[in-house]
Formats: sequence, structure tokens, C-alpha cells
Amino acid sequence: MARASEPERLQKVLSRLGVASRREAEQWIRGGRLTINGRAANLGDKVSHDDQLRLDGRLIRQARTAIARPVLLCHRSPGIALLGAKGDAESVASRLPRRAGERFMSISPLPQVDGGLELLSADGDLAARLQRAVRAQVMVYSLRVRGELTDEQQRAIGAGQLDRGIALKVLAIAEAGGGGSNRWYQIDTLGASGNDLRQLLERCGVAVSRLLRIRVGALQLERSLPRGRWRELTAEEVGALLNPVAPAETPAAAPGNPGSGP
Repeated sequence: MARASEPERLQKVLSRLGVASRREAEQWIRGGRLTINGRAANLGDKVSHDDQLRLDGRLIRQARTAIARPVLLCHRSPGIALLGAKGDAESVASRLPRRAGERFMSISPLPQVDGGLELLSADGDLAARLQRAVRAQVMVYSLRVRGELTDEQQRAIGAGQLDRGIALKVLAIAEAGGGGSNRWYQIDTLGASGNDLRQLLERCGVAVSRLLRIRVGALQLERSLPRGRWRELTAEEVGALLNPVAPAETPAAAPGNPGSGP
């Protein structure tokens, strides 16, 4: 990471501060909304820690660049928005500790209807690196379905074929409890997003009543973490996400469903 005294591109600085993505920052520059020390910012401008940045006349504080931004592991309840709209009290991000102007970004976000393990960061560059890294890691989902999966459905899920012509890599499907009209299954995938897994299950005619992500890479959703709560990842955990072991060497998911239940 660049030292505070080394100039960096304005878009990169704003992304690292958690104020905007690089693309959004470019739009702000083109729109004349950003200034550097009182002059209009231009694409390609570099800034240092001592430069005064303003968005629509409001000061953007750079003091936060020296503070390491945590990556948060959240236990999100199904149906609760992750980031929400401005002023939306019913969202995970609205409850998180944050500094003025800071905005959290989701890493491999789940559909709002689903829940379980979510990762958030206010460091734009780190969030982008983690997004790329987790695509190559094992993601484990727990799902509750109506009725029992047929052999044909399990074969179709294992094939991983999506409507847009690509295939998810499904590593394993296993029964995980339940009975009657509500059966639980665990599906291990390689980097499958919640949206893609939803699409796959619908394509296979599976009636899903609950979908929870319970593992990303080496991170397991702990039973001790209540819904709606979060914890900071350690530097070692963040490093493990950025530099994972090969999927075949990753320990199998612990039995049980942290979020299962009615």
C-alpha cells in the first residue's frame, strides 16, 4: 500500500476511503463535483494526504486513510436488506458502526430474500480484491426445500448448468436434516454467488423456502453469532481470504446449519 506522502490517483483515494467506487468517482470528476485545493478535479489527477478534497463543496476528510478499515462478517437475517436505501432503518449497514461519509460495500452479496454469512468492507480497494478472491473459494449453502430432492434434481444441480450458458461448479450435495415437507440440504460450490445458486435451483424445479450461506473459504458462520450481529475479521482471516489454499485442501464444512430453523 502506498505511504500517505505518496500521491495516488484521486479515484483510488476515494475508493480506499469508502466514499465511492472508482467508476462513481470518475463520474463525479466528469460532472465537476470534485475539487482539489479549490480547483476542479480532472481525470488523472493525483493527490496526497495533505490535499483538501471536496465533493459538492463538502470536505472529504483524509485523516481516515491512516486507520485500517475492518472487514466485517455479518449474520444477516433472510429478507432484511444488506445496504438499504439512505435513511432505511431496516438494513444491516444502518446498524453498523461507521464514521461520517463512510460507506460499506458487500463482497459477493446475497439476494435480499436470503441470509447467512455476509462480508462487508468500507475499503473499496480491499473489497474489490476480496470479491475476486472469493470467486475461487469454496462457498457452502444450507437450503430448506419443500419435499425431498429427487435423484434427477440432484444430478441437475450437480451439473450446475445456468440459463445463460455457463455452469457453476457444484462440489457436493448432502442431506442435512428435516422431515415431512421441509427438508434441509447442504450444497458446496466453488465461488457460486447466491443469485447464481438461486437461478440453478429454480432451473432444476426446486422449491426453496430458505437459503443461507454458512461458509466462505475458511470462514464459517458461527452459531454464537446472533442474527443481525457482526464481528471484525482478524488480519489472519483477511489474509486467508486473499491467499487461500487450494479448494481440495480446504477443510470440509462443519456439520449442522447455524441458521436453520423455522
